[in-house]
Formats: sequence, structure tokens, C-alpha cells
Amino acid sequence: MPTLPYAILEAPSTLGLATDGVEHLPDQLLGLGLAERIHARRADRLAVLSKEPTPDAETGILNARAIAAWSPKLADAVEAVLDAREFPVVLGGDCTIVLGSMLAFRRRGRYGLFFIDGNADFFQPEAEPNGEGASMDLALVTGYGPSHLTDIEGRGPLVRPEDAVAFAYRDHKDQEEYGSQPLPKELKAIDLPAVRAMGIEAAARKAVDHLTREALDGFFIHLDADCLDDVVMPAVDFRVPGGLSWDELGVALRVALASGKITIYNPRLDADGSAGRGLADVLAAALGTAAPLVDRRRADIR
Repeated sequence: MPTLPYAILEAPSTLGLATDGVEHLPDQLLGLGLAERIHARRADRLAVLSKEPTPDAETGILNARAIAAWSPKLADAVEAVLDAREFPVVLGGDCTIVLGSMLAFRRRGRYGLFFIDGNADFFQPEAEPNGEGASMDLALVTGYGPSHLTDIEGRGPLVRPEDAVAFAYRDHKDQEEYGSQPLPKELKAIDLPAVRAMGIEAAARKAVDHLTREALDGFFIHLDADCLDDVVMPAVDFRVPGGLSWDELGVALRVALASGKITIYNPRLDADGSAGRGLADVLAAALGTAAPLVDRRRADIR
């Protein structure tokens, strides 16, 4: 089967968080040999705009205008990789980088989103205690929230709700406690209990079947490291007990990649480096050394 070479984009943004640390994710994974292991070209490293200490008065979101200004720059970098007929692997950074990544695909057509995350990330600004966009990214990218971030370049929503799958999230208690808005009915939700009930391979195939419908031109994979079991991936900023095992995550990624963005791992919280090594291992194993050339597939790692 023809293949596409990988190209790594470093997007070390923490604009969606009040804290720092996740900007070191690209350095950590690249230092562990990820580029060499998947035979990837290091295409670009984006400079990130300065952060503000308090939420934007108009939107209630930290760094809202900076995120809106920076996302098209990330989209340009993703498109440059696509134009070179390479497969973009985007290393974050926090979850708001999904906006720039999806903007690149929205410019080209109608694409879906495979959102693998320990949290549903569907908070509205007034319910997010710190105004962090990284708790709102799935809402923003599907058109729920202030127009500064939902209608970038007048292209909103960047992905239609019915073209997204929220996969393996387990933050139900926090959603209830803080009053997160519910996921819209048209957005396909396969939470961690559903994954457990179906089995990881069947659940991943159900998600991929939804994202390979004729109406879509392909789909993008968002992977937040906090989807993993807290025991093996404690180096995240918002910890929730439970989660996927390394093997389960590997299966989900292989199913998705065979059909056709990793964020929030925080090296500062990984004292012995074991979480980072495990993450690099599962990514290298799932990605292989090239991506299969299938027109209806795209992928991203943040």
C-alpha cells in the first residue's frame, strides 16, 4: 500500500491554561526519539504569543484573542505539511491547539474529529472556574461559545457537532459539579463506561465508522494524554481516576490510523520520565514508520 511520510509540527502553546509545563511536551517526546522512530521530518516549531494573567473581559476566556490570532498560524503550518503530501503530527501544548489544526482541514472541506480525551472539554466560559480554553476546546471547535473562537476566519463551526466523536472521557462528576453544558445530542459520545461495555476495538471501530461516512472528506485525531489511566499517566494537569491502559490506547490509534493532536502530558509532573517513555512507546508503535495513503484519513497528535 502506498504510504505518506510523517512531518512533525511543534505547537507548544499553553494559551488555553492558567498553568505552564505542557509546552515542554514536544521537547520531551522528541528527546525520547519519537521523530527517528517514526521516520518523521521535523517540519516547524511555532512561536507562541504571550499569555495574559486574567480572562478576557468580553469572552470570559483566558487569552481568547491570542488563541484566535495564533490558530490561523498553526493552520498555515498544517496546510504546508499537507501541501507537501506529508502526514502532519502536531505535538502540543494544550488542547486549544485543536482549533488551529481543525481550521486547516476546514479550509479544505468537511472533516470529522476523533476526540480521544479523558475529559469531554465542553465547558462554557461562565462554568469554567479559571476561564481555561483547554476545558472548552471541544465546545469551541464545534461552534459552542464566543464567536472570537468558534467562527475563526468566518468558517465556524470548524467541525460540525454531528461529525465529531467524544471518546473515552470519564469526567462526568466534574461536569456535574461545575455545571458544564451537556454534549449536544448530534455529537457522538462514547464515554469510558461505553468503551468498557463494548470493548476497546469494537468501540474504536464504531467511532471510525461514524467518521468515514461518505459525507466526510476524512477525519483528524485529537489525543489528550489524560485519556490514559491516572496510574500510568499522572503527569497531567487535571487528574481523574481511571482511564485507558497503554494497550487500549494503542488499539484505538491503530484502528483509527488503519482507516485512513497529544496534549496535556506535562513533563514537569513526570519526575522519573516513565510516563513520557510510555507515551513515546505507544505512539511509535501505533504510528509505525509511515502513514497509509488513504484519501479519507488524516491524523494528528498533540
